[in-house]
Amino acid sequence: MPNQPSVPGPPGPPRFRAGITAVAGILPGDVLSSDRLQQEVAGRAGIKLPSRLLTQATGIRTRRIAGDGVYASTLAVGAARRALDNAGLGPADIDLLLFASASRDVAEPATAHIVQAELGTRAHALDVTNACNSFVNGIDLARAMVLAGRARRALVVTGETPSRAVRTAPADFAEFRAGFAGYTFGDAGAAVVVEPVERGGILDVDTETHSEHWRVGGIPGGGSRHPRGDAYTYFRGDGHELRGVFEKVGTAVIDRTLHRTGMDWDDFSKVLVHQVTVPYLERFAELTGVPDGKLVVTVPELGNIASATIGVQLDLIFDELGSGERVLFVGLGGGISIMTMVWEKS
Repeated sequence: MPNQPSVPGPPGPPRFRAGITAVAGILPGDVLSSDRLQQEVAGRAGIKLPSRLLTQATGIRTRRIAGDGVYASTLAVGAARRALDNAGLGPADIDLLLFASASRDVAEPATAHIVQAELGTRAHALDVTNACNSFVNGIDLARAMVLAGRARRALVVTGETPSRAVRTAPADFAEFRAGFAGYTFGDAGAAVVVEPVERGGILDVDTETHSEHWRVGGIPGGGSRHPRGDAYTYFRGDGHELRGVFEKVGTAVIDRTLHRTGMDWDDFSKVLVHQVTVPYLERFAELTGVPDGKLVVTVPELGNIASATIGVQLDLIFDELGSGERVLFVGLGGGISIMTMVWEKS
């Protein structure tokens, strides 16, 4: 009987893991207080607002603002150079570059190419965009590409300039209220290196998406629906409605992650979560039960820095973590999407 061709079995687990081996965050130098922002907005609109309204409603005292000539790519490049230096790497060591951000320099081409031209890398370069979850999505994509053998070493970067989508001169109180969520925004950048590791690394990823809520908040301009018109370039969204949607969705993805991994809050050295306002962060802690000491709180001083939030937080704690310590990432993004990632330092 002739030999029968062998049928390959299901692929086994990867021989290695992918992990984050270096990180960097970057903040613009200009600081803008909520009180000053409120005074400027009220003055331009000719409206009277309660004293310290923005500060008291959001818990945000200050935020960083990108100055003239500083773009999303500028912040991404600055963070990328720091991350490469921290890893002891050069541009030639990167073969996958992901610009993973809600902000971008231009509609076309991908901002990743602008970043790459500045860095001098020659990697496969593309953008990953999913609102405030962009950066965590980018890390997950880099991990998948490394595990699949499609990339040897990835650089994931973000540069967020959402302050440029804030309506600082509303026509009246109604327009001020319609764009209120935008007054939480600040600017920042972050970068991570993702590559094979022998131990630790990214242990678990989970997502949950509820796209029926895509209209709740966002910037409608720049696409085929509203290709032109200055009015569409400002962030629109009701903060209370956004918060209500996330509360309605609940903590299922976090509960599922903890159950599947067999971990509880004590197993994590830190919990990094996207932060919009102080009251929302407090509500997150209440709903999930995460201990206050586990959170890295950035929103009072930096505001809502979109997808850069978790990268900046990781940069703040990275050097303090020892090998084997675990961190839980919790991403929250418009659209809406929720994402968790369990990472262990190698």
